[in-house]
Formats: sequence, structure tokens, C-alpha cells
Amino acid sequence: MARVLVIFAHPAFERSRVNRALVAAARATEGVTVHDLYEAYPDFLIEVRDEQRLLENHDVVVLQHPFFWYSSPALVKEWLDLVLTYRWAYGEGGTALHGKILVQAISAGGPEMAYRRGGMNHFSVRELLAPFEQTARLCGMGYAEAFTVHAAHHLDGAALTAESQRYQAWLGALRDGTSPLWLPTP
Repeated sequence: MARVLVIFAHPAFERSRVNRALVAAARATEGVTVHDLYEAYPDFLIEVRDEQRLLENHDVVVLQHPFFWYSSPALVKEWLDLVLTYRWAYGEGGTALHGKILVQAISAGGPEMAYRRGGMNHFSVRELLAPFEQTARLCGMGYAEAFTVHAAHHLDGAALTAESQRYQAWLGALRDGTSPLWLPTP
């Protein structure tokens, strides 16, 4: 059974129905640790070694965040820049993350059809997340297809419940190693 770490980041968590529901689903999933970056570091002063130890103690890392401007909230970028250090995460002797898996769970305001060639956003979610995939590969990690909630602002109660259940099942599959979403390593 893999140890799953959800690194969660949302600068306005209290206003996000979708992310509140997804975080609750993650916290209710056995074998899953949820770490809220904005709660831990409201001042952006990240304790690098603490974060590295957290990563060392988990097998699967899920970056859960809203899909702001085709990327992540600022604190995720700050976290990546500071925590994934040379000689620890990559480069000469940097093997701490080798063999681990990185995957994302995102909430997007646009409908699924907006994220494709010819759609409003011109690119697929996978294409827009390419920098995260390359980060994983540079660090010797596997990368898996993102869990995506589309049209997040338009979900009614039943749809939100269904997405939360889907997320919990997806996290369970990551934990149990039964996820069919692994992407081939080039």
C-alpha cells in the first residue's frame, strides 16, 4: 500500500465549495495525508527541510489546487522552487524522490470541452500541465494523468457529491496501486 500525500493549496479555501469537498474526501481516505500549504505557511516562509521529510515519507504526491491561469496558486510555485533543491531532488546526488509518483488534482472553472485543440483554451489540461510533468521527470518521479473537476463553479450538490466520491476512489486507487492512469516514462 502506497503512502499518499496531498499537498493542498488554495488562497481562498473558505470560498471554494469544490476544494472544501475534495479536501474532506481526501481526509476521509485511509492512508492519505493532507497538508494545506496556505494553512501551514500564510506568510510563505516555507520550512524546507520539514517539507522534504514529508516527501521522503510518502510514495505518491498529489498537488491539489485550483487551475489558476493555467497553472497553480503562487504558493505551489514557491514550494516547488524552495523544496525541490539541487542535490536533494535532482542533479548530482539528488535522488530523494526517485521512484515516487507525482500527480495533480485540479479544479477548473471551464467545461471539459474548453480544454482541447480548437476549444476556448486551445490546449488540453495535460498540455497545460507539462511544466509539472517535466519537474517530476527531472526529479526521477513518475507522473500520472491529473484528476480534474471541470466547470467547478457550476456544480450542483449532487454533482459535487459525485466528484468527491470519484476523488476518494481515485486516491484509494493511487494508494492501492490500482490506478490505470500511469503515463509511460519516455
